[in-house]
Amino acid sequence: MRNLINNYEEVFAIVLFGIGFVTLLFHQNLIKKIIGLNIMDTGLYLFLASMGYIYGGDAPIYAENAGFYINPVPAGLVLTGIVVSVSVTAIMLSLSVRLYKRYGTLNLDEIYLEARNKINER
Repeated sequence: MRNLINNYEEVFAIVLFGIGFVTLLFHQNLIKKIIGLNIMDTGLYLFLASMGYIYGGDAPIYAENAGFYINPVPAGLVLTGIVVSVSVTAIMLSLSVRLYKRYGTLNLDEIYLEARNKINER
């Protein structure tokens, strides 16, 4: 239990990832799936940032002893991931708008059935 309290950032990141995964898995609404994917991304970024942080360490610019500084690579990965995540979210939302205009719903089961019926009509 003491280990969980000391690593509360990692625990919270895993909980966020789990909430996003369950949302992605069990909801049929496309907007809810996009929100679940964003929650999963947030959990992953929190996990990466917490793994790269060293308590008591300095920024690499200010570190006088070379062994005790915060690694900047996880922060760079998190920033790159956030940019990619925002881009992917924008594309998913624009495709959701197109799907809604074409099928009149965002429920994936209904979209699948309607698309299948259109293919069978041809």
